[in-house]
Amino acid sequence: MAISHLSTEEEEVEATRFDVPAEAVGKRLDQFLAEAMGGDVSRNRVQWIIAGGGVTLADGQTIGQARRKVAAGESFFVVLPEPAEADPRPEAIPLSVLYEDEAVIVIDKPAGMVVHPAAGNWSGTLVNALLHHCRDSLSGVGGVRRPGIVHRLDKDTSGVMVVAKSDVAHTSLAAQFAAHGRDGRMERRYRALVWGVPHRRDGTVDAPLGRSATDRIKRAVVQASRSDARHAVTHYHVEEIFGDDAALVECRLETGRTHQIRVHMAHISHPLLGDPLYGLGFRSKAERLEEPVRTIAMTFPRQALHAGFLAFEHPVTTQAMHFESPLPADMQELVAALRR
Repeated sequence: MAISHLSTEEEEVEATRFDVPAEAVGKRLDQFLAEAMGGDVSRNRVQWIIAGGGVTLADGQTIGQARRKVAAGESFFVVLPEPAEADPRPEAIPLSVLYEDEAVIVIDKPAGMVVHPAAGNWSGTLVNALLHHCRDSLSGVGGVRRPGIVHRLDKDTSGVMVVAKSDVAHTSLAAQFAAHGRDGRMERRYRALVWGVPHRRDGTVDAPLGRSATDRIKRAVVQASRSDARHAVTHYHVEEIFGDDAALVECRLETGRTHQIRVHMAHISHPLLGDPLYGLGFRSKAERLEEPVRTIAMTFPRQALHAGFLAFEHPVTTQAMHFESPLPADMQELVAALRR
């Protein structure tokens, strides 16, 4: 058993690795994991974790069948629910609701809103707002600290999010996000304003990501041989060009790692405007712009990243659901200034 890390564009989670010994070969996956955990987690709980997409192989493949037999040499990564530190309290915070039924709620998250309570942000979060809006329908769904949350957007990233309102919906959506669209049920597209203009109108960045060697908060492109390296692929399309200064690009995730779009675009020398972690080296480029574009670009308070499109399979009806969100006002203002 060992501790490792699995990442998504929305967040990094800690996972525990379990290697299959010779004496366990041929056992059911749920039985093997329950025994490997020493009785700390029940077999029923293990089955719930597997169904929710919380168990993967070393190559990132999600294993969704508890009855699957384990084989020699396999390693399984298990994401265990975090213990609840405090019960989030309902707060009457306005929400932009795009769709809602008994199973799911789709919201347009504004920039500046943290998704779930954590150190330094115990109130004013999306979870606090959802608990007030949905009342008792979120009780017990996905754990106390993150009721209904199946994915996350960074505090300063705006856009479309879906939240589960039932255990069935939570399990289905978690599995869809774990597959990152490989099964055809889910698609996520982001829009970003980047410095400079990519040479190709359409391109792909295929570069593994890991922790930065100089800053634990940051991620970086690393050698694939590194123990913390995670396969990461981003496809981009240039939508609009603003001279030689900037471009509006659409990014589609083939994988989902922490800060993936931000790191990948910076890796090809086109970091996001306003990015405090990966775009500070381009302040000199902003200083060469004419007013009022220069002031708007240099004072933009966040990374210019917006989750503009989300498609998923409805967890109950299996209907294909599609939701779009236009660029928020601050990014529209930046685009208008760049056009001038």
